[in-house]
Amino acid sequence: MGEKFRIPVYQVLLVLGILLTWELLVRSGVAPVHLYGQPSGILEKGIALMREGELFVHIGVTAFEAIVGFAIGTTLGSALGLALWLSDTVARILRPLIVAINGVPKIALAPLVIVWFCVDMGAKVAIAASLAFIVALISVYQGTQEVDQDLVKPMRSLGARPLTIWRKVIVPGATPWILATMRLNIGFAMIGAVVGEYISAKKALGYFIYNAGALYDLNSVFVGIFCLMVLALVLDVVLLKVEARFKW
Repeated sequence: MGEKFRIPVYQVLLVLGILLTWELLVRSGVAPVHLYGQPSGILEKGIALMREGELFVHIGVTAFEAIVGFAIGTTLGSALGLALWLSDTVARILRPLIVAINGVPKIALAPLVIVWFCVDMGAKVAIAASLAFIVALISVYQGTQEVDQDLVKPMRSLGARPLTIWRKVIVPGATPWILATMRLNIGFAMIGAVVGEYISAKKALGYFIYNAGALYDLNSVFVGIFCLMVLALVLDVVLLKVEARFKW
């Protein structure tokens, strides 16, 4: 079996092993079902919710909020991170503000965002975008500082304008950082969306998980968690394909 197929097989076996061990521990009474749920019960609950169509609605709402927030936050953050290279003075002025904002737990900003954007989907998109924005800004700006100076100095010595250097050297040099940030940011965008859904939502995975937890329905809680995990994996695979297209 080739390496390409062996790793996925091992990954599937690992997941199955964890689920089987979990099921056996619950069935033997070592792990109380009311505290840990049960894989077979989670599967039954998930199938029932899919038949009703309710689960797909929750997944669709969370996916939309996370993807739109990811796109907005990553685009704006990356653009500003790249632009800051053009002015070291502006970058130094903004650095303390960026550090201060980054140090604030984003969940603390969620109530403000809910008030500003009301309780509809826009608030969750805004929270997701805010998390993605700050991560992209810091990461991409750092990427511009890591560009090989042996490429920058010759262009400066030949009298190239900063904008020309930025366009021909800095942006291409920082592209790997942008691509890496994209994969990192999909997780942050999902966190932002779910945090917003915990606070105020009528449909979404965060809302579904919160309500199930309030009713001590752990099987439903795990259904929601597993849906988030699968959604994250699917989006990561998509971003991996995008990254592969831009590698040189």
